[in-house]
Amino acid sequence: MFGTFTARRTAVSGIALAVTGVLALSACGSGDSSGSGSSGSTKFAAVIKGLDNPFFQSMQQGIDAQAKTGGVDVTVQAANSITDTTGQADKLTGLAGQDFGCYIVNPISATNLVQGLAKVAQSKKTVVNIDSPIDAKAAKAAGATPATYIGTDNTAAGKTAGAQMAKLLPQGGNVAVIGGIAGDVTSGARVTGFKEGVGSGIKVVQTVAADWDRQTALTAATDLLRAHPDLKGFFVANDDMGLGVARAVANAGKTGKVHIISVDGIKDALSAVKAGTLDATVAQYPYAIGQMGVEACQAAAKGKTLPKNVAAPVELVTKADADKALASTPKPFGSYDDPFKTLAK
Repeated sequence: MFGTFTARRTAVSGIALAVTGVLALSACGSGDSSGSGSSGSTKFAAVIKGLDNPFFQSMQQGIDAQAKTGGVDVTVQAANSITDTTGQADKLTGLAGQDFGCYIVNPISATNLVQGLAKVAQSKKTVVNIDSPIDAKAAKAAGATPATYIGTDNTAAGKTAGAQMAKLLPQGGNVAVIGGIAGDVTSGARVTGFKEGVGSGIKVVQTVAADWDRQTALTAATDLLRAHPDLKGFFVANDDMGLGVARAVANAGKTGKVHIISVDGIKDALSAVKAGTLDATVAQYPYAIGQMGVEACQAAAKGKTLPKNVAAPVELVTKADADKALASTPKPFGSYDDPFKTLAK
């Protein structure tokens, strides 16, 4: 979420969160690149972000559903909030010495789980990285490069939003961008993609950070609307903030006049798209990400080789698609590739 959306702060100082380092994850194999756990155990552990965010609630639903379908035992522990980097790291460290054959991790920051993953790697257990990528350089230095990464191509998601904004503003105009935490890799990728996707006819007049928080985004959007009375649109890096922006636009009496596109596809955002208070959301599917994470562990337990990088499904949802999306949520309403499904059998 950003996942998405999804707030992430660096918990280990002195390690650069370079985008190139993160993207290198997809090209780096691990010492256990076959993906098979040392014991072939079907007891798995998952450490995810805070369940105070509906995106990660949906992720847990996908994990639990696949555990039931696959007849495997998955212990899920979540951070206390989406900013609880230390608490999340402590949960992984506590699980690392236990008898799990595979660990699914959704780190809050690119480095906050590296120390715990180093402990997992010592036991030659499989690591499946979902949603938010672990910093490739830090993981390699710790000897804990994941066997596979499953997540949204956030740059592509941003480009999709940019292309849709260009359709909504064929004559061009000024827009503002509201990102997550300043310096966050996921937010940065979405913002970069959006700016690439809108083309030359639309000008981004200001980009601000709103910490993935709805109220903070509402305040930021209110200020931006006052500073730029000719504003024609907002791109917002997640839906929770997007709903805050929608409130600010409504308060200014500009619903329908100022276009809003966000990313994630949470149920409240889908309802807002149907109602017309959001123009579109680029829907990620944390349910599918969680589901595929468990399937990857199942495949690893069978000794299968895991693909190193798997793109999670993404769908643009406009008012025309909102009913289909709502009926299908938390699952995608269209088809998508899932290479783990066959491997897990």
